[in-house]
This record gives sequence, C-alpha cells and structure tokens, in this order.
Amino acid sequence: MVQFLQKSISFAEFIQWKPANKRYELHDGVIIEMPQPTGEHEDVVGFLAEKLTLEYVRLQLPYSIPKTALVKSASSESAYSPDILLINRLNLSNEPLWKKESTLILAASIPLVIEVVSSNWRDDYYKKYGEYEGIGIPEYWIVDYLALGGRKFIGNPKQPTVSIYVLVEGEYQVSQFRGNDCIQSVAFPNLQLTAEQIFQSVSC
Repeated sequence: MVQFLQKSISFAEFIQWKPANKRYELHDGVIIEMPQPTGEHEDVVGFLAEKLTLEYVRLQLPYSIPKTALVKSASSESAYSPDILLINRLNLSNEPLWKKESTLILAASIPLVIEVVSSNWRDDYYKKYGEYEGIGIPEYWIVDYLALGGRKFIGNPKQPTVSIYVLVEGEYQVSQFRGNDCIQSVAFPNLQLTAEQIFQSVSC
C-alpha cells in the first residue's frame, strides 16, 4: 500500500483524477495506491467469488460481483474497493453514483463484502471494519489465510482465520472459523464451505 498524494482531497476530486489502469482507494481524503496482489491472494479471491456466484445463481438471487467498484462512506472522504463486493442489483436504481462512477453508498445495495488480508491488515481490521459498520453493510468477511492479523483478532498463537462480522442492532458481532469449521453466512445460510477449503484454494 502506497500513499500517493499528501494533499487531502474530496471524493469528487478523487473520482475525477482516478486513472482506469490501476487500483486506488481514498482513505480519509488521502489517495492510496493498492499494490499488485500476490498470486495466492488472487487464488483465494477467485475461489470465493466462484463459490458465491454459484450459490446466488442457484438461489436465483438478483446479485452480481463487479470487477472494480467502490464503496463510499457518507461519514468521511473515504472510498474502498473490496476484494469481493456482492451487489444487490435491484437497489442500483437508488444509487446516485452508480451509473457514472460505479460507486455504492447504500447498505441495501451491499449484502456482503469480503477483504482477503495482505500486508496492510490493519486497514481490514480497523479502518474498513469501522467504515463498513458505519455504512450498515449487513455482513463483512475478513479472510486471513496467512494469519497476518494481530493476535487480538486471530488468537495467540496466530492461525488462519475467517472472521465474519454480522450487523446486529447497528453493531458488528463476530464469529470466527478455522480448520474444518463450516462457514456460517447470513447472506448464504446454506453455503457448503469450510474455512480449510478456503485456505487450501491457493496454488501449490
């Protein structure tokens, strides 16, 4: 993760500036260039995107997973590009920034977001956790397949963990899954998936 500019800017300025050929986020008015992910990181993202797509197609839900889209917080000059962003297409007509800027601001449009942890793990466990909770996104997964996060998040000794945060009365409540634990998702209650299957999705 590279801080691109020192000057604090607005979301409107960020969108006007943002080039199409690289991935950037806006953190409290500061442009952050996201590094090229590792192959293992992309393995996990691709595996999860495939599993979720199969599930929402099976259930005939009006969902999609865009390649690049932003989630904007109303409480700060921040906009994030989740590793996996599940969209409820039925609510896109209510999104004022979707057509021109592929940006979502309403919780009703976002059943689920997933971040796959890399070296900037603090963003996932602190910053994005708070912003996604503030937006009101019903479900947030942090997939820490390399056990990079702090011990207060994934235990001591550290171990690969899937943390699933579910919004309850406006606050996230967490459940954690390791090894052969079956993932329990509010968005997909019948999902047949274990934590270990996610961790083993990386290329050998």
